[in-house]
Amino acid sequence: MNNIAAVVVTYNRRELLLENIEHLLAQSRPADILIIDNNSTDDTCARLQPYILSGKINYINTGENLGGAGGFSFGINEAVRRGYEYVWVMDDDCMPTEDALKELMAADEALGGNYGFLSGKVLWKDGSVCVMNVQRRTLTRPLKKFDEKYIPVVMASFVSLLIKTSVVRELGLPIKEFFIWTDDWEYTRRISRRYPCYVVSDSVVVHKSQSNIGANIASDSLDRLDRYTYLYRNDVYLYSREGFKGFCYECARLTVHFFKILFKARGGRWKRIKTMFGGTKRGFRFKPQIRFPDDSHENT
Repeated sequence: MNNIAAVVVTYNRRELLLENIEHLLAQSRPADILIIDNNSTDDTCARLQPYILSGKINYINTGENLGGAGGFSFGINEAVRRGYEYVWVMDDDCMPTEDALKELMAADEALGGNYGFLSGKVLWKDGSVCVMNVQRRTLTRPLKKFDEKYIPVVMASFVSLLIKTSVVRELGLPIKEFFIWTDDWEYTRRISRRYPCYVVSDSVVVHKSQSNIGANIASDSLDRLDRYTYLYRNDVYLYSREGFKGFCYECARLTVHFFKILFKARGGRWKRIKTMFGGTKRGFRFKPQIRFPDDSHENT
């Protein structure tokens, strides 16, 4: 068995997933591949049968849609349960370049294992930096330049993130109750509060998201607004943990979003404002439990 598990969470995106798998199989530093399927309703499982039967991938259907957060919690837990030393997590639309994992493991060796997580450089389809996956140097300051080999950061996305399973055992799993959004920020920040963490500039992946913009409640379509309840609820949990600085940042952020809705939204302003503050209100009552790999029966 390889000592690295590449954990990929998927849901109804079989073509992107198939491309992702081919990129993983082409890695110069191989890893075992664990596909965590959030109970896709297309023919994902059928299309994966050649890979499953040949032993090229390990396929697990969760039996229900756990969301991204639940899928990653499930997958990381499974990697720990199977005895891997490292977990390399990503979405199904993440396409690692040939040496992406090799560079992460080179950093692991160069740093002597003294880190909490390692994150790759994420590009969009046109070669520009992928906006939604830009790491943060501090709680409020995004990374602007990839001008060092190893760059200290405190938060990163789940699009190419390497974690030692020893860290998972110590600090727990991603919070599955987040369902979508902020689960990666919360988890990586939980880790960086304890350990130094880095972006590895030479480890490059391409994120084939539909567009190269971050979440924006002011411009998103009205039929997608319900998902923003998770964003604002989860952000309250994340930033309230940071004390006064986190509280001030969250207040400033909400104020900016409020005025963006007022002056830039094309229709549905009241519904957008109601969603934003409704999610924020829920955040103050949101007290999820952090689970650990030994509690495997609670993470399935």
